[in-house]
Amino acid sequence: QVQLVESGGGLVQPGGSLRLSCAASGSIFRNYIMGWYRQAPGKQRELVARILSSGGTDYADFAKGRFTISRDNANNLIYLQMNSLKPDDTAVYYCNAQIAYSKSLRGPDNWGQGTQVTVSS
Repeated sequence: QVQLVESGGGLVQPGGSLRLSCAASGSIFRNYIMGWYRQAPGKQRELVARILSSGGTDYADFAKGRFTISRDNANNLIYLQMNSLKPDDTAVYYCNAQIAYSKSLRGPDNWGQGTQVTVSS
């Protein structure tokens, strides 16, 4: 089982920036897909961004042009740089890891405990 620990959340004003970090430990391998998800009160958890070990990325529409996901494979670290933050970005942000056996066959999800991001004046 992969252990995931998020950090970097906090309170920021609209238009500000934050960088979230996710540290992975345990049985993590090169072929894991890493991602960031978020969940606001009363809403369903949704994908923010994900990154493959190759460096390929996918972003939710609301994240395009504002957020950037990256990974440090040598140190098992995943980052989410968030710029131009809006009040609607307020949510708990979760790190996710899922092993990819192939393009179409993947293992179960692994989740961190989450870090709170609050965007408010």
